[in-house]
Amino acid sequence: MSEFFSSIPKIQYEGKASKNPLSFKFYNADEVIKAPYGERTMKEHLKFALSWWHTMCGEGADMFGRGTTDKVWAAATPEERSANKVYAAFEIMDKLGIDYFCFHDRDVSPDYATLAESNEKLDKAVAVIAEMQAKTGKKCLWGTANNFSHPRYVHGAGTSPNVDVYAFAAAQIKKALEVTVKLGGNGYVFWGGREGYETLLNTNMGLELDNMARLMQMAVAYGRSIGFKGDFYVEPKPKEPTKHQYDVDSATVIGFLNKYGLAKDFKLNIEANHATLAMHTFQHELRVARDNNMFGSIDANQGDTLLGWDTDQFPTNVYDTTLCMYEVLKAGGFTNGGLNFDSKARRGSFEPIDIFHSYIAGMDAMALGLRIAAKIIDDGRIDDFTATRYASWQTGIGADVIAGKADLAALEKYALEKGEVFGSLTSSRQEMLEDILNDIMFG
Repeated sequence: MSEFFSSIPKIQYEGKASKNPLSFKFYNADEVIKAPYGERTMKEHLKFALSWWHTMCGEGADMFGRGTTDKVWAAATPEERSANKVYAAFEIMDKLGIDYFCFHDRDVSPDYATLAESNEKLDKAVAVIAEMQAKTGKKCLWGTANNFSHPRYVHGAGTSPNVDVYAFAAAQIKKALEVTVKLGGNGYVFWGGREGYETLLNTNMGLELDNMARLMQMAVAYGRSIGFKGDFYVEPKPKEPTKHQYDVDSATVIGFLNKYGLAKDFKLNIEANHATLAMHTFQHELRVARDNNMFGSIDANQGDTLLGWDTDQFPTNVYDTTLCMYEVLKAGGFTNGGLNFDSKARRGSFEPIDIFHSYIAGMDAMALGLRIAAKIIDDGRIDDFTATRYASWQTGIGADVIAGKADLAALEKYALEKGEVFGSLTSSRQEMLEDILNDIMFG
């Protein structure tokens, strides 16, 4: 097995004074960070994962041009390419110190002429992954099926108007679950790549949503029957490729899961770029998941606010990574989930070394966000202000409302006795809090 990145050394932590671009400035894997749930190393807090699709398969193509980077991996056949992708991926993970990976079935092995042949070839590639896992100790964070790329899924998969397509998607999910279990994955993701509509003039929305829920219920039943003990995830996304996707945002997905009795098995896999496409902040989507006990895993990336599509850039905005990690720490940290880099190097960053520059930038930004988030919690000023702002709910009529002891008549009586209440309000102090955040980040 040849080395694909022979000129790249193992990436070491050298600290913020280092000018070496092939080093970590902030990600110190063994550094212990205090959190509300206890002390853990950076590596344990962050649980970084390589994305098979972007890193091993993405060639830099876009709507206006073909790929700019070679992801053939020196292979002469599709089977050889699948195997070489495994060797290259494990070399990347080893040199970056990443312990986890995520995959779609067709990232690992492409579609062949029949489903049976596709499954056979997938098994061969998975055997190579399992062999490398045994040698290295690397783990599968989660798996999923690609039910969106092939032309058969032009009208959706779990929401297709055609039952033959629905059955094919179900067969792919069944196999992807088996592969996830074989590789020791503790997560399985549903991403509605084409589960949505372009126009309601030809759409039976109720049937499509019911059928999607039925498919997810079948997946849970089968997964549990073959020993899958981890979390199922839904990854919210508002649009692209369909104009309206059913998994628009965290709140919509949570409502769907509750309606169909799926909440006990499912959590959310939140992506930063999807949050901004839904006109939310990344922190908002994480907070909604956390407040509903549905926080699961994260696709770590960022979008470009000047562009209206999913750019999947490596995360480098430290304000965003800080507020992300604040929510993660407040949620109790990751259990089965982690930080998967659903990110791709820019089209113009097409040399092999750019894979490493991209991951270093993303890992450093998330590590810096973790450090600062822990400082925010330890500092206490922001949390204390919020607690004081809501203090009226801790005593008197506020406590009665929380305890379910107040009714409208009691609240009316209180309001009549109290009179005008504007004078009892206090300022929200947004600017002061933003200044405190800057003080903690840069002071």
